[in-house]
Amino acid sequence: MLLVAVALLILLGLGYCAARMVPGALLGRNTTNITNDVVVSQIRAVAKLVSSEATVRDVIVYENTWYGSTKRSLVVVTGRLFAGIDLHDNPDVSIDHARRVIRIRIPPAKLIAVEIRNMETYDEHGGLWNPFTPEDRNLIQRQARAQLAAAGGQLELIRHANESAVELLRMLLAKDGYTVDVALRG
Repeated sequence: MLLVAVALLILLGLGYCAARMVPGALLGRNTTNITNDVVVSQIRAVAKLVSSEATVRDVIVYENTWYGSTKRSLVVVTGRLFAGIDLHDNPDVSIDHARRVIRIRIPPAKLIAVEIRNMETYDEHGGLWNPFTPEDRNLIQRQARAQLAAAGGQLELIRHANESAVELLRMLLAKDGYTVDVALRG
């Protein structure tokens, strides 16, 4: 009786492992269905001047060990970083019509958005009793976003965005003989 119970337990274990390695292998089919539902949670007006953009790539190595069973993933992520000024932060504007001078003090630039364009998984191994879960993939996504944002700091994206915003506003507003004085606030 004990031998039958052990054999049954081994068969169940092998069936579980086979189903994890080759989904649908036990049932003889593998189908994929994709659905799409768009949900709008908020629409609001924005006033942001994107003055710099950078495309970056980074490698994410994810590893998690639970009771000696380790899952690993190697993901290459490509994203775009957008930096600029938020015009809702009330830029100071004064116009001297007599001297034909427009004076603008804008808030410093900041990272406005991180857009993940592509994530490619090159290697993914789940542990025997530590398989990949949706939460693991969410953690990888958050780590990718954080690493791309950190890469923006290394690229001096904010400094470039400040310089570009100043130059862009000078060019846009220097019309009809007006001189434009644009500087960063603070």
